[in-house]
Amino acid sequence: MGNNAHKNTDKDLEILELLAKNSRLTSAQIATLLDLTETEVEQTITRLENNGTILSYRTLINWDKVDKERVLAFIEVKVTPQRGVGFEAVAERIGRYPEVKNLYLVSGLFDLAVLVEGRTMKEVANFVATKLAPLEGVTATTTHFVLQTFKEEGVILSDGEKDRRLVVSP
Repeated sequence: MGNNAHKNTDKDLEILELLAKNSRLTSAQIATLLDLTETEVEQTITRLENNGTILSYRTLINWDKVDKERVLAFIEVKVTPQRGVGFEAVAERIGRYPEVKNLYLVSGLFDLAVLVEGRTMKEVANFVATKLAPLEGVTATTTHFVLQTFKEEGVILSDGEKDRRLVVSP
């Protein structure tokens, strides 16, 4: 748990897990599923929103079914940590860019993993070249463009179509 972690009850965790799977559940539905009162659920959710545990409610969209240009790329970033603040100062600067969708400190051959979204590959490449790579403390970047998304947030994005390739046997 991070420094800002709050002590959550089992009831809190059960409510959070249900909301993480389906944020459209009503307080009444959650109350029924967990054998609580609707008021208990509403008060718990309000408390979790107020203390910063619940940050937002999202809709998972299969963007391949929408007529919108969208390119995702994972950027590996090597960073020279700064004395006293480690990777946080650079991560904070990177996180301020609207193109950055997700940002993680990771173990391995690089330090930060950045998920970037743009309209085109050229736009993403330009972001990396002109904004990300030149940041003080950034020593190297490697860009991996997402070619197809099969599963996101635990949900398989296939529309259930059967594989229509011909079977070839030797």
